Amino acid sequence: MGYMLREKYGDVLAEMLKYSHAAAKIDETKVYEEANMQTRKYMMKLLDETFSADSGLGNLEHFKKFYEDVVNSGKSGLILMEHYTNLDLPAIIYLLQKVGQPWADDFASRIVAVAGMKLNEANPAVRAFTEGFTRVVIYPTRSLVAVEGKSISEEEKQAEEQKARKINFAAMRAMDGCKKRGQIVLVFPSGTRYRPGKPETKRGLREMDSYLRLFDEMLLVSINGNCLRINPDNPDDMLSDILEPGKVTLTAHEVIECKKFRNDVLAKIPADEPDPKQKTVDAVMEILEKQHDEVESKR
Repeated sequence: MGYMLREKYGDVLAEMLKYSHAAAKIDETKVYEEANMQTRKYMMKLLDETFSADSGLGNLEHFKKFYEDVVNSGKSGLILMEHYTNLDLPAIIYLLQKVGQPWADDFASRIVAVAGMKLNEANPAVRAFTEGFTRVVIYPTRSLVAVEGKSISEEEKQAEEQKARKINFAAMRAMDGCKKRGQIVLVFPSGTRYRPGKPETKRGLREMDSYLRLFDEMLLVSINGNCLRINPDNPDDMLSDILEPGKVTLTAHEVIECKKFRNDVLAKIPADEPDPKQKTVDAVMEILEKQHDEVESKR
């Protein structure tokens, strides 16, 4: 039987808030946030209690090869991962640390996630959970589209667009700094958690094409098992998500060279294709979906 996150961990959330110091409002000066290790320990305890003992990483050799390419060869590394729950980012760090080897611990310490500003601004408790992990914060395209649909003045819309540009420009500069420091950038290419019955939430965002141009190598990671389900009665309240203990497996595809992958996809599409960028992202999502289904068939 599942429990709402706020019901199961209400006391823990209150305790975490004592250590929370992340920005409640994001602007271009606050796009890079180092992990708050005081709040992370609570999330790791939650995963200890929620993930079964047989949870782990699939194709560990691909994780290690990717890590070695970043650390030993100086290549910039990008993780593109499926997205089902707000435990996905904590999960990859937690499961890497469970490997019990120095390289895996170092891999975990290098991960920087690209995260939407909603995680900082929506709720203090959500922010406290989120800040346990190093992030580059962006103004998501979906959020800007939502603003454009509101009944507000053109001046207000233009001001919000300018804010988005400033934040995202600063975020790109922050990511460049991450690459130079040998950090590994993790992105959820769908830009949102997958919602059953809404296939559009699993489609990759065309903006991901820019990441393929900016990084040397990518590791595609699929997720099987879901211990934190979106509450259908209150889907917009992340603290109403339903916790259900179980097995979670994160599986890595073999390491892919970004430039070659992108060029190969573009070479196969017609010259008059109206949106080639979307096609490169679709190809990424197809690999993730295929891998997900293969792992699921063996569970």
